[in-house]
Formats: sequence, C-alpha cells, structure tokens
Amino acid sequence: MTRITVLSDTHIPQRAKDIPQQLWEEIKKADLVLHAGDAVKPSILENIAQFTPIRAVRGNMDSKELQITLPDQDVVEVDGVKIGLVHGRGAPNQVKSYVRSLFEGYDLQVLVFGHSHQPELTNENGVWYLNPGSPTDKIFTPYLSYARMEIDKGSINEIIIVSLT
Repeated sequence: MTRITVLSDTHIPQRAKDIPQQLWEEIKKADLVLHAGDAVKPSILENIAQFTPIRAVRGNMDSKELQITLPDQDVVEVDGVKIGLVHGRGAPNQVKSYVRSLFEGYDLQVLVFGHSHQPELTNENGVWYLNPGSPTDKIFTPYLSYARMEIDKGSINEIIIVSLT
C-alpha cells in the first residue's frame, strides 16, 4: 500500500512560518507527498524532501526559483493509478473547469489541484477531483486542511480531506 499526503497553497513564509505539526507527523508517515503549488519558497519543499519523496508543480505565488525549476503540470503514476497534478488559476468557481481542460485526453484516475484554498473531493465521470485546501490559510474556507490518499494494487483505497485542528 502507498500512502500519499496531498498539499497545496502552503504559502510559507507568507501565511505561516511553517506547516502545522499535525501535518508534519502525517508527512513523516507518507510514502509520497504531492504539492499542488504555491509553496512560495523552495525551503518548504526541501524540508519535506528530507523525510519523504515529493512531487510538486508551480503555483502563481511561487518564487522565481520555483517558477523556473517546477513544472506547470505533472502526471504521477503510483502503483498503476495516474494522478494529474496542477495548481490552477482564475476565480475559485472556475478553477476546476480550467484544470479539467488541461488534462483532456489523459487517462487519469485523480486530478489534484489547488489555487482556491477550498477543499474539494468530487468524482465526475470516474475521475476524482481533489483540492486539499490550504494547511496555513483560511481565506476562502472556515478550516485549514490537507488530504490523504491510499493506493493499493492499482486501486484507490481511500481519499480523504483532513481538517487541521
């Protein structure tokens, strides 16, 4: 079984000095971390990589260094499950349709995105759309969050959004 921690919009150090301790504990248990952009500074991704392999894409608020080094979008295959990873753009109510258009023709089981800070987990036509929200900024939502995914033998066992306390 592969355990994946899914993050977006950490905005370190703009919104917080670090991600919450509860999330660090989750990262240390994970086999992989996916970050859907707006890490802002490379240091948070570097710190995560000390504990767990990480795949990340750039967001609109990321530093020049991250804009240059991270891809706009990525497809990560974990145990036969294809996961699209992108940040997103535009108004919060238009982000999902934008990211959907970027991955047309891909045979994805999960599409991870961020940008709106609004956690979302929906299934449309057999594809899970997952926005983990933000673990550091409640600008468009009443709680801080991240997501956890478990994949086993080519199947998704679990996808949940976790509210930080």
